[in-house]
Amino acid sequence: MDTGRFRVPAGVMDWVIAVGVAALLLGTGLPERQPAGERELFGAVMLAAGGLALIARRRAPIAVLAVTGLCAVGYEAAGFELLAVPYLVAVYGAVRAGHRALTVAASVSLLVVLPLAALVFRDGPAREAFAQARNVLEIAWLIAAFAAGEALRQAERRADEAERTREETARRRADEERLHIARELHDSLTHQISIIKVQSEVAVHVTRRRGEQVPEALLAIQTAGREATRELRATLEALRDDDTTPPQSLEHVPELVERARSMGLDATLTIEGQRHDVPAAVGRTAYRIVQEALTNTARHACATTAAVRIEYRPDGLSVQVDDDGRAAPDDAPAHGLGLLGMRERVTALGGRLRAQPRTGHGFTVQAELPVERAS
Repeated sequence: MDTGRFRVPAGVMDWVIAVGVAALLLGTGLPERQPAGERELFGAVMLAAGGLALIARRRAPIAVLAVTGLCAVGYEAAGFELLAVPYLVAVYGAVRAGHRALTVAASVSLLVVLPLAALVFRDGPAREAFAQARNVLEIAWLIAAFAAGEALRQAERRADEAERTREETARRRADEERLHIARELHDSLTHQISIIKVQSEVAVHVTRRRGEQVPEALLAIQTAGREATRELRATLEALRDDDTTPPQSLEHVPELVERARSMGLDATLTIEGQRHDVPAAVGRTAYRIVQEALTNTARHACATTAAVRIEYRPDGLSVQVDDDGRAAPDDAPAHGLGLLGMRERVTALGGRLRAQPRTGHGFTVQAELPVERAS
């Protein structure tokens, strides 16, 4: 039951319905049974119990169906000729939950048991017993409750199917957009970067064959071309990824450290804590943080050493990269796209990122990534 801002919780609504039905039955049946004897007292208890059992109609629809059916037999045997409203509500709930066959079987059984109970516990001809049983559970009301439950079940199933269809459509469109971006990147950048990489390598090779010293700028272009090629290839693979290729994660961090060493950086890797599985998104983010931090250190920091430390914690993962570059505590914080991308990744996971100059000199990048583990 939803009316915009005013939403009644399902549990509260179940209590209201159960108490209301019980009060309705008691208020209708008790005035006609005065003075009350033991038999009438038993019937009143059955009336109240049948109504209050509806509190659990969402959690245990079959149990409620059985309890309300037994209560209907009980107060019918005690002489209360009241419509079995709790049982009709239970039929509606059980059919809505998908228990159609069991509900039909229970209803047919109840239609047979009610006349038998009237014959056994009441005096009078059989015709009157059957009439009294029909007053307790009319077939028309039973069919109406069954039809209402089935109609709502079908409506909810169609709504769920429509929601799944929307999600699949959105996922398909996202996949198509990823492939479109990958094609655009491939067509616009791959060729030019490949030319830069090939030409720089040819220039370095020719210079060395002539016995001349290779300029630092040319070596830097060669290194940057190789790195750009690797990055572009990884980006295209990620965009084309259809969830069948495992993405780069924590187990690939040693490769980043080895690559940093090949670029002349004295890089070390330290892993602390008890290793445990982390979500794929956390592993990818940790990998990207180390990758971006080492790349920045090698290219811009004028550093000679870099220390990567990964600490497994019970409730999270800590990733820290320190270098001994030229950054000083008084330097203005960097706002490059690399740091911005790292911060966005960490924030999306609910973590924290600290990127700032170290005391003395150098730069530090530290990320705290929360991990929800199954108990």
